[in-house]
Amino acid sequence: MPQGHARHMRNGAAKAEIDARGHKHNVIRPRCDGGNESEGQKGCEYLERHLGLFLRSLARSRNLAPLRCILVAIFVLVAVFLQLMSDLDEKSHHILRILQREGRIPNLELADRVGLSPSACLRRVQDMERRGIITGYRAVVDPAKTGTGFVAYVTVGLSQHTKAAQAEFERLMRAAPQVRECHNITGTVEYLLRVEARDLPAYKHFHTEYLGAFPYLNTLTTMVVMGSPKDDRA
Repeated sequence: MPQGHARHMRNGAAKAEIDARGHKHNVIRPRCDGGNESEGQKGCEYLERHLGLFLRSLARSRNLAPLRCILVAIFVLVAVFLQLMSDLDEKSHHILRILQREGRIPNLELADRVGLSPSACLRRVQDMERRGIITGYRAVVDPAKTGTGFVAYVTVGLSQHTKAAQAEFERLMRAAPQVRECHNITGTVEYLLRVEARDLPAYKHFHTEYLGAFPYLNTLTTMVVMGSPKDDRA
């Protein structure tokens, strides 16, 4: 038995099937459990590729009923959907946790830490980038070494709760370099800001001249960060 056939039989037993026209087909069902990259994910890729070829051959045939083509198309879509669902298994989540802390980690080291081969690990990372799960990589900067000595969280309440008032406030926050984060939140106020400034006088100027000048401002509450025992932000 050829080596390739033996490998597929280990992953999923070959089964002979007879179609309505009396033709015999050997159908090999590879594993799609996603637990082992070299077997599970390659099996899913094998399944998707060969089912796609089979579907195209059905489409070219003039003797098959349209219903059969529809059923096979549904089967292909389900197989692809199951593959996509299995991509974000524990291995992929482990990769994401590491990349969120160490965005420039070499692929060889990343693969070793998550227990995958380098090619399988790189394939997962590239797939998550292509699908928009990983949207980018950022540099983590030491604020003290870049002249940022003051960090505070600021809650902002607006006097008007209209869409126009919120849109104008969000536009101003996007334009302010001191505002590193701006979140629209639930509760008694509308926004939570993370503000970074050179020092307290610089923050006071921003607080008074920029935030305080917003025409629909109702309340401002500043909570100064005294220390950050944990900060996993990129």
